Amino acid sequence: MSFKSGFASIIGRPNVGKSTLMNKIIGQKIAIMSDKPQTTRNKIQSVYTDKDFQIVFLDTPGIHKPKNKLGEYMVKVATDTLNEVDVVLFVVDDSKDIGPGDRRIIESLRKVKTPVVLVINKIDKISKEELITLIEKYSKEEVFDEIVPISALKEGNLNSLINVIKKYLPNGPKYFPDDMITDQPERVLISELIREKVLHYVHDEVPHGVAVEIEYIKSREDNKIIDISAIIYCERDSHKGIIIGKNGKKLKGIGKSAREDIERLLGSKVYLQTWVKVKENWRNLENYISNFGYSNK
Repeated sequence: MSFKSGFASIIGRPNVGKSTLMNKIIGQKIAIMSDKPQTTRNKIQSVYTDKDFQIVFLDTPGIHKPKNKLGEYMVKVATDTLNEVDVVLFVVDDSKDIGPGDRRIIESLRKVKTPVVLVINKIDKISKEELITLIEKYSKEEVFDEIVPISALKEGNLNSLINVIKKYLPNGPKYFPDDMITDQPERVLISELIREKVLHYVHDEVPHGVAVEIEYIKSREDNKIIDISAIIYCERDSHKGIIIGKNGKKLKGIGKSAREDIERLLGSKVYLQTWVKVKENWRNLENYISNFGYSNK
């Protein structure tokens, strides 16, 4: 039996459930999740391996109108993948109409030669009649090779989606070992888990101006505890106060919640120290964007 392998890019507007979809397929948290838009900032590769095929998923930042250099980077990351993969998964949500953001992406997809599968997510929130109407609206665009309705959160119809993706994979090698589920270094995964907790604990504009830098990761001599020091950067003194909270309560909550996820990731006890520093307007400073791991170069 020949082995099939290939790459599938997950694209879509912010907050349609792209990261949730990838995490559910892989069976482990690889990409951070939040109800805040533009949560994913980088191209995150994760790997799904079965006995006769392997899919390498690329979870990309939501495609949106950029307001700063970081936004420009995020959009370029997403759009650059379209012609580099074997199949594009365009994820939309349960919105009753095709909005301007989705239409902008559809127009981009008209120029792409790669097969495109429309994934309608969050179908658990709409009726069958509404779903049929939505499928008819998207079918009229004549862009999609297939349309697959799913509920990523409730893991509805994910096997059907996997089988559809498999159809578009060429014969190829096993790119990654069976037990490998992501190409992201531990340092990146840890910084993203901390950023996810900031997104959950704070509000308004603060989350978009947050980046996390890991100062060090060190195992103690007995190898029973891993010490981690992380700096949470924000853009204003007022944001720093919000992240820290009254008597440091919010920062303690962020640290405790992040530590629990990091311990599950590493399979070890963790002592996590978090600090908050201000770097004004860093999202428009290319050296800081690059230092935080966001670079097109």
